[in-house]
Amino acid sequence: MACVACSAGSSLGVGKSVSSNLTFVKSNLNGFGSSSVSFSFNQFCKGNISSSHYTLSSCNLRSRPPNLLRFDGFKSFASTSNDNAETSEERVAVLVIGGGGREHALCYALKKSPSCDVVFCAPGNAGIAQSGDATCITDLDITDSTAVASFCRKWAVGLVVVGPEAPLVAGLVNDLSKAGIPTFGPSSEAAALEGSKDFMKKLCDKYRIPTAKYQTFSKPDEAKAYVKEQGAPIVVKADGLAAGKGVVVAMTLDEALSAIDSMLVQGSFGSAGSRVIIEEFLDGEEASFFALVDGETALPLESAQDHKRVGDGDTGPNTGGMGAYSPAPVLTRDLQSVVMETIIRPTVKGMASEGCKFVGVLYAGLMIEKKTGLPKLIEYNVRFGDPECQVLMMRLESDLAQALLAACRGQLGQVSLTWSPESAMVVVMASKGYPGSYKKGTIIKNLEEAETVAPMVKIFHAGTGLDADGNFIATGGRVLGITARGKDIQEARDRAYDAAEAVDWPEGFFRRDIGWRALKLKQLV
Repeated sequence: MACVACSAGSSLGVGKSVSSNLTFVKSNLNGFGSSSVSFSFNQFCKGNISSSHYTLSSCNLRSRPPNLLRFDGFKSFASTSNDNAETSEERVAVLVIGGGGREHALCYALKKSPSCDVVFCAPGNAGIAQSGDATCITDLDITDSTAVASFCRKWAVGLVVVGPEAPLVAGLVNDLSKAGIPTFGPSSEAAALEGSKDFMKKLCDKYRIPTAKYQTFSKPDEAKAYVKEQGAPIVVKADGLAAGKGVVVAMTLDEALSAIDSMLVQGSFGSAGSRVIIEEFLDGEEASFFALVDGETALPLESAQDHKRVGDGDTGPNTGGMGAYSPAPVLTRDLQSVVMETIIRPTVKGMASEGCKFVGVLYAGLMIEKKTGLPKLIEYNVRFGDPECQVLMMRLESDLAQALLAACRGQLGQVSLTWSPESAMVVVMASKGYPGSYKKGTIIKNLEEAETVAPMVKIFHAGTGLDADGNFIATGGRVLGITARGKDIQEARDRAYDAAEAVDWPEGFFRRDIGWRALKLKQLV
């Protein structure tokens, strides 16, 4: 299990020119609203306007030559809430990698960070760009580490935050760290905690981390024989990355055998399903637990709980997540301490002992067993969950940029986080047919109005684009995250559903029972 340790570097200087296209957002210019302005940085750099005149470094972001006075509305590319920050405070430009709802939520939180001067998002999406939460770099190839590093040098990016799992497993953090660019996220070797469920299970065995008993198989006949021996219900998992869809909770033997055929015989998940993990079924309540990790220290975040099944009443196939809320009442403070002591810290220590220090966010999918009341680890993700990230970022009150930089530098022991005592909920709106086949290009209307139906409502865009007429259109399965905060889970839920009902999208759907567990527990109490 040996692997290479992850490292982080220091910020680099400013380059001479920019070749990428950026979408600047009018909400960053004098508060003009949410429509966007696009222009090429090749054009921007003409007429003696270049990054040598106009840089994104913390020391001179607010000083610019006379030929840039037409952009004086930019006190900063980031939120105007930055204006009152102490001038002596370290300020940073941040690049977020990804283009989904999780990345939109990260951009939103980073824009609010007092130390953040500018937020870029590559590739981003239409909703992120038009919201003003980030400047989207649509033509930056995030699979090309050299191109990403070049962009960071040219625009004095002092922190890269990698959202999705695929770039992590592919080694983007390794390459940027070697280039001396501080990057929040694990190395490709450490990302195996998510990239291979077999790797994760073996680590649990070695370091006595509580998890469901299991066996790994690559031959369908052997997998089927084990399933028949164990009986149903039972869980069948693809070993590799399957976009949150590679888990089948089989309630019958026929379902389990069919899942094995789908993965090992039909190759429905490609190489990700070339091995399967057959796991005991755990009866209890699922919850999500997150911790920032700097290689040695783990800093717990707030709890959250998501809804994986597509249908009301937790029915139908698994999805990437149809909604979430925070905090999760099932994870009491006592249980959170148990999770830290029996699962998170042993994992961090175990990865370090294997020569593979983990730097990034550990997302532990847990089952609170009904028979014991204690947590067991179901799986690890090595990035912020989606849609859990949305509710966490709605509640975070601390400077996210500084917390993530501290993780890159091995200084999390010096960090404490402040959270809103209120609750947050996100209701995912998806294209009809998801998680199966669905139609793309359907028009979505009334989004601005939906955000104003109640206080503390934010719509995070996961899969949106713009058509020729400037209408938002659906480009994916999970499309919108209708998120709200309230004094308790009931108020957050009411606000989120009021906003969801206001969205005009006949080809979309959403679950109508997000948060039912928390509400049931509240009623019992």
